[in-house]
Amino acid sequence: MTIWVPSLECFSGPRYRAIAQSIGAAISAGELAPGERLPPQRRLADALGVTVGTVTRGYAEAEHHGWVTARVGSGTFVKQSEPRTVFDMAWQPSDDSDVIDLSLSLPPPHPLRLQAFSAALKAMSESPSAVTRVSYLDARGAEGHRERLAGWLAQLGMSLDADELLITQGGQHGISLVLSTLLRPGELMATDALTYPGAISAAQQAHLKMVGIAFDESGMCMEALEAQCARQPPRLIYVTPDQNNPTGACLSEARREQLVALARRYDSWLLEDGVQYLPAEQRGTPLYQLAPERTLFVFSTAKVLAGGLRIGVLRTPDKLLERLAAGLRAQSWMVPPLMVDIACYWIAQPEAASLLAWQTEELAARQQLVTEVLSDYTLGRSHNGSNVWLTLPEGSRAIELCERLQLEGVKVSNAEPFCVGSTPAPQAIRICIGAAADRQTLTQALNVIKQCLAQPPLATVTV
Repeated sequence: MTIWVPSLECFSGPRYRAIAQSIGAAISAGELAPGERLPPQRRLADALGVTVGTVTRGYAEAEHHGWVTARVGSGTFVKQSEPRTVFDMAWQPSDDSDVIDLSLSLPPPHPLRLQAFSAALKAMSESPSAVTRVSYLDARGAEGHRERLAGWLAQLGMSLDADELLITQGGQHGISLVLSTLLRPGELMATDALTYPGAISAAQQAHLKMVGIAFDESGMCMEALEAQCARQPPRLIYVTPDQNNPTGACLSEARREQLVALARRYDSWLLEDGVQYLPAEQRGTPLYQLAPERTLFVFSTAKVLAGGLRIGVLRTPDKLLERLAAGLRAQSWMVPPLMVDIACYWIAQPEAASLLAWQTEELAARQQLVTEVLSDYTLGRSHNGSNVWLTLPEGSRAIELCERLQLEGVKVSNAEPFCVGSTPAPQAIRICIGAAADRQTLTQALNVIKQCLAQPPLATVTV
C-alpha cells in the first residue's frame, strides 16, 4: 500500500519542523484531504530515514498549528473543514485550478504565513487595548506602530527614522498618495521605459504626463534622462533602483550619484520604490540616503509577509510630512489600525525572520531551476528576485507565446503592461517564479515554457 511521503528538501530547520511544515503545505495544496489519516509514525520514519521520535515531534508540531488531530488508538488525521461562516462568504473556489499562474509577482507560498496571521488575530483578541483598533488615530499612523515598523526595517538593512514615516495601505497606495499630493494634473513624471504597471496606473489616475527613459542592465541611462531634463524637466522621477520590474535591472552606483545630481539641478522629486524585496547585500545605496531632502521611499509588507495585509510605509522629507499626511487624511483619514496591529505583531515574532530567511533561500533555489531549464535564453533577473525577464528568440512574438502557454495551462505576462507612453513593447515575457505553489510546479511550468519556445513561430499571411 502506497503511503504519503513528504519531500523535506524545500523546508529548512530541524527535521521534525520540516515534517510539520510539509504537512501544512500538503493540506493547502489539496494533497492531504480533510479526514485523511496520516501514515503510521514508524512507517513514515522508515520512508524518510529518520527516527520515530522525529516523526512524533513533527505530528505534534502539526497538531499545535491546528492542521491535524490525534486520536488515541486510531492515529493522526487531517482536521475536517470547519462549517462555512459569514467570514467565508467572499471566498469562492477557483475555477482555474489547472492553470499555473506565473503572471503575478507574489512571494512563495508557505504555511508559516497563515500560521503567523492566525497567531496575530488570536493575540489581538486577547489584548486589553483592543478598543484602540476601532478608534480614530493620527493620519500618519500611531507612533508605536511607526516605531515598530522602523525597527523592523532596520533589521532588513533599511535605516529609517519613525518620525519620517507615514503608514500606508501598501506600496501602491504610497505611490498614488505621492503623485496625487505633490504633482498637479499635466505635470511630467519620468520613469524607466519599462516599469511597474501600478505606477503607470497611478500616474494616469492623477492625470500626469509620463515619459519613459531608456535603460539597460545598469538601470536608467543618465544621458537620456539629462536630454529629457534639458527639453522639459520632470517634476518627479520614479525608479525601482535595486530591481526593475519587470526586467530585474539594477541601477549602478555611478548612475545613482548622477541621478541625484540631475534631480538637484532640475529640482525634481525622486520616488524610490523598494517593494520588490532583495537581501541587503544585493541592494545598492538607497536614494533616500544620497538625497534625503528630495527622496520619497515606498516599502510594503506585500513581498515579505503577505500582500493581503495592505500595509506599507512611505518615507518622506520632513518638509513634506504634513502635506502628505493631509493628502492621506483626505483619501481615507487613516490606515485601519486593525491591519497595522496584525503586521506589527507579525514582524515582532521570530517566525517573521524565519519566513524571510526561508523565502530568500527558496527564491535562490527557484532561480537555479530557471537556469537549469532555460539556460539557452537571455534572462534578466536578480539572484534572490521573484521575477525573470525572458527575451524571446529572433522572430518570436510575445503575444503569440502567451496564448500558446495559456492553452498549455501556464500564464505569464508579455511586455505591454510595463510600457510607458509610446514605448514599443519588446518581444519578451515576465515569469513570476515566486507565484508557483512549489518547486515541482515551477519546474513543470518552466518545461512547458521551454517546449513552447522551441516551437516555430506561426506563419504571418499578408494580403
